[in-house]
Amino acid sequence: MCSLGGEISANFVNPAGLGFYKTSEMVISPGLSFQHDNARYLGMDSRGNNVTNFNLGTSGFVFGWPTETGGSMAFSIAVNRTANFNGNTYYTGQNNYSSFSEQYAEEFVNSGESIDNGINDPSLSYGTRMALYTYLIDTATIGNSLQVIGMPQKVLAANGYLSQLYNRKTKGGITEVAIGLGAMSRDKWYFGFSLGIPIVSYTRELTFTESDASGNGNNNDFSTSTYTETYTSKGAGVNLRVGGIYKPSTSLRIGLAVQTPTIYTLTDNTNASMTTNTENYAGVVSIASSALDDAISFNAGNVKYDFASPWKFTAGLSYLLGSVEDVKKQKGFITADVEYVTTRSPRYSSPEVDGSQIDDIYFSSVNDAIKSYCKGSLNLRAGVELKFDILAARFGFAYYSDPYSDKNLKADRLYLTGGLGYRNKGIFIDLAYVQGFTNDVNFPYRLADKTNLYASVRQTTGTILATVGFKF
Repeated sequence: MCSLGGEISANFVNPAGLGFYKTSEMVISPGLSFQHDNARYLGMDSRGNNVTNFNLGTSGFVFGWPTETGGSMAFSIAVNRTANFNGNTYYTGQNNYSSFSEQYAEEFVNSGESIDNGINDPSLSYGTRMALYTYLIDTATIGNSLQVIGMPQKVLAANGYLSQLYNRKTKGGITEVAIGLGAMSRDKWYFGFSLGIPIVSYTRELTFTESDASGNGNNNDFSTSTYTETYTSKGAGVNLRVGGIYKPSTSLRIGLAVQTPTIYTLTDNTNASMTTNTENYAGVVSIASSALDDAISFNAGNVKYDFASPWKFTAGLSYLLGSVEDVKKQKGFITADVEYVTTRSPRYSSPEVDGSQIDDIYFSSVNDAIKSYCKGSLNLRAGVELKFDILAARFGFAYYSDPYSDKNLKADRLYLTGGLGYRNKGIFIDLAYVQGFTNDVNFPYRLADKTNLYASVRQTTGTILATVGFKF
């Protein structure tokens, strides 16, 4: 929380909270999360596999000491899992409106390349190059005009249906190390800053299969096509948090904190393959991205770039219950935060200083897309603790609002928390359970000339978290 202070997680929210420390402590917070995704696509409900993983909550050391002027200072180094990427999104449906092959046909047409040149053009996506190679897309004369079409469009033209299956498995997370310093002055003003070093590890395994569901056998030049992809992103970044807390009275605390964008340097690797059966047209043809790279002696799936995340601005208010100065008479607290995130401000850029116009154009289009799809988001957090001598009970919630500018896209996150705490003679043990509900949308592909279809995804997450700490 932004205004409460006196807790090691202040490193990751408002480091001014470290200024409340006059002694030192060590904390470790292991946890276990389990989750599953439900999705609805084209009127059909699907469910992904259950995913269980270990989490490390905020853990580390705080070294606090009183100063000669009557204040106090504290230095802290802590580690926390700030993002969890583990999950499995799965859905299937019957589509009579569009085909995933159309995205490749659009990209190929816009490139202005011939088919032979397009297969060997690393500026085109692996998907488009493999679609050309396997005859998923090809030229056809329609109305005395030569056009580029996806073979599954022949099924749609005959009023048929395409069976579509999307399966995405993700794993990894962001683990951040924070080094913080906080100070107290006159027992009213608290200041602090922390330097964060987030380490990113993300893996996505994606399979998308489209099949002819019309039952026409070998009469329409398309049976099935499967695209598989393994994508990884690894790297690290740096950010800065600064904040302050003011105590107008012994019971009331007001906090304000700002987090700068995290500047990441990331390396992405993509390996993909495609197998397409166009029946009597070209039969079964397969190709892997490694074969495309070998043909031109260039690894198009390896990309290095920089990324700047959004700004965060947080304000908080806390009210302490009971006699604050006497630990034995403290009755708990009520606390709340409001946070604004500039969700539409992230920026991608190339770290290479070589005047590459292709990179500049590509990253500029990505940044423009973020601005068009996203808006700033407002987040709320609140909690209450009731203290009974050495025992305490806690309840709280967090709500993260919709980041999309399109009102038809519904996405948000809600977390409900309950927990118990024990604190006695320099030892504290806390046990918490967090129930999370995430609503989001997933687009299997995007087209420029048609309404884009998407799946509504609801992820349910449960996390058991234990915190053990020792004062010294």
